[in-house]
Amino acid sequence: MSNIDKIFASVRNEFPALTQKVHGKKLAYLDSAATTLKPQSVIDRITQFYSFETSNVHRGAHYLGDVATQAFESARHKVAEFLGARQTEEIIFVRGTTEGVNLVANSWGGTHLKEGDEILITEMEHHGNIVPWQMVAERIGAKVLAAKILDNGELDLEDFKAKLSKKTKMVAFTACSNVLGTNTDMTLLTKLAHEVGAKVLIDGAQIVSQTKVDVKAIDCDFFVFSAHKLFGPFGQGVVYGKREILDGMSPYQGGGSMIAKVTVEKTTYNDVPFRFEAGTPHVEGAVGLHAAIDFVERIGFENIHSYEMELLKEATAKLQAIPDLRIFGTAPNKGPIISFNLKGAHHSDVGQILDQEGVAVRAGHHCTQPLMARFGIPGTVRASFSVYNNHEDIDALVKAVVKAREMLL
Repeated sequence: MSNIDKIFASVRNEFPALTQKVHGKKLAYLDSAATTLKPQSVIDRITQFYSFETSNVHRGAHYLGDVATQAFESARHKVAEFLGARQTEEIIFVRGTTEGVNLVANSWGGTHLKEGDEILITEMEHHGNIVPWQMVAERIGAKVLAAKILDNGELDLEDFKAKLSKKTKMVAFTACSNVLGTNTDMTLLTKLAHEVGAKVLIDGAQIVSQTKVDVKAIDCDFFVFSAHKLFGPFGQGVVYGKREILDGMSPYQGGGSMIAKVTVEKTTYNDVPFRFEAGTPHVEGAVGLHAAIDFVERIGFENIHSYEMELLKEATAKLQAIPDLRIFGTAPNKGPIISFNLKGAHHSDVGQILDQEGVAVRAGHHCTQPLMARFGIPGTVRASFSVYNNHEDIDALVKAVVKAREMLL
């Protein structure tokens, strides 16, 4: 066993979900692109909060209120450091990536977009980074364009450049495709967008568990992600936005916490970031995210990347050796995600057979119907790898796919 395999054998032991069996088989969890499993440290931190720190934040005139508030704001500070933000105030807590995009589309787009403006996305976007822009565009009279994808799953950079113009006011793209695994050049695309005066939003849902993100170096205007893709809890997300842009945005929702003063006639709004956090926040989500970032930083992104690429390379080679199997997304720079189909078999049938063998994958359109249309297919089977997977999981996947082929073809 190599040194890196030894490191991650120990990491695997931190995930209690992997101690169970599914349909009498040892669980091979290969659905991390949908959500990551949770390490014991994150589970324990949330349990600690609920057991001994439960209180609302920013309001309580008592000890528990202070403890909860300190934990909540400590999480904000941790996220700011994690993303390389210039200041803590640039971090807004939301429910997830989708709500983050909706916030920006409504609060920024509702103010700054006008009739005839264009929003540029790509063909490989998740619906969460398509529909919010369509909604605001329809309301205002703007237009959504999509840059094309090459056959290997890479972004067609020439088409991207061709669709950029002075009409482009927002460029919104994924850092890593949740289907193809394709990693986009965040810095380059941001630079190209800024050259025509457009703002940039990056969907970082898939990338945050793979590599270190530095929003200052990228120079993006907005960056959004979900805690549950980063070994953290559901219902917790983050919007990073440049302070000078956030200061010029109106609130997304109204209610408690986001106000400075309220009268029957008029309300004045709180400062950033609180003006975007109406109501009681998901406090346990924030402290759980803090613990998840601690977990990732303890392992180290260099180790994570090396190990996941090792798994990706092995799984790709073994799957490619199976007759009648086609992999979608073969870009040289990609994350630990493999989408595939067996010729003549429906992806849902393949997924069900894999489940009976204890192999957890995703089967469907993965909330990327425009991308499925690009390849002329209704859906795929998707296997995605993370820090708790090992070579046995790959062998279980391959064995199950071979069985599916024998049963269905």
